[in-house]
Amino acid sequence: MTKPKVLVTGASGLIGGLTLKHLSDSYEFSALNRRAVKGVACFQADVSDATAIRPAFKGIDMVLHLAAYTKDIQNWEETMRVTVNGTLNVFRAAQEAGAQRVVFMSTGSTMCGWEWYDGSPYGMLARGEYDRIKQPWKMLDYRDPPRPDSPYGVGKLYGEAAARWFSDHHGMSMLCIRLGAVLDTNRPKLIRHFPGYLDQSDAVQMIERCLAAPLSLKFGIFDAISENSTRWRDTGPAKNVLGWRPTGSSDRFDPNEFRKTPGPGLPLRF
Repeated sequence: MTKPKVLVTGASGLIGGLTLKHLSDSYEFSALNRRAVKGVACFQADVSDATAIRPAFKGIDMVLHLAAYTKDIQNWEETMRVTVNGTLNVFRAAQEAGAQRVVFMSTGSTMCGWEWYDGSPYGMLARGEYDRIKQPWKMLDYRDPPRPDSPYGVGKLYGEAAARWFSDHHGMSMLCIRLGAVLDTNRPKLIRHFPGYLDQSDAVQMIERCLAAPLSLKFGIFDAISENSTRWRDTGPAKNVLGWRPTGSSDRFDPNEFRKTPGPGLPLRF
């Protein structure tokens, strides 16, 4: 049986590496990346160059769009150039090439501004002030107003809105993943990682569920966070629509290890 051909943008990052490592038995991957990616056919170009990237999409069935500007999440200029315009270029190239689906990697940063208002239970969770929180707190999902925490989050919201338009206007399947905190160590590094922690295996499973979903599923925004007791973004839509079944949890780690080193203050990305 022929494997579906999937183009991965930004394949040299952590998520791209996990995808190529764990899902290559099911998909024929190629990469669109600024630098070469070992073990996979790679077309080298910057997503901000609409003309240069088009050849990478020839004969592709689906696209996993991971590329974004992440070096400085407060940088408007690079966010607009790469995360906003680059995403539009990828969506347009996918549509023009006849790709059936784009899986767009969004972020929890589209919602993390909810941590900022006075008395926010989400801010208390981020700071590890668990004894101050009145339970249960309201779980948030794509139906709640977005509150981005950075230009990076704003750029990802643009991608979600553009995905909706491409689905409605061109009939493409456009699935958006609001990714939690996937870390190279596969364990929290800061106290504020505990609510949004996403185990690497759960992240890979979410990507696989989106790639394998019926093409009749034309649009969706899905929060991807492991089974953390301090989680405040609702993963029900991913479980109910995609059949996603996360098995990781930040509860396996001791938050007291991090209380003396809370890390930088808000805003932060995950």
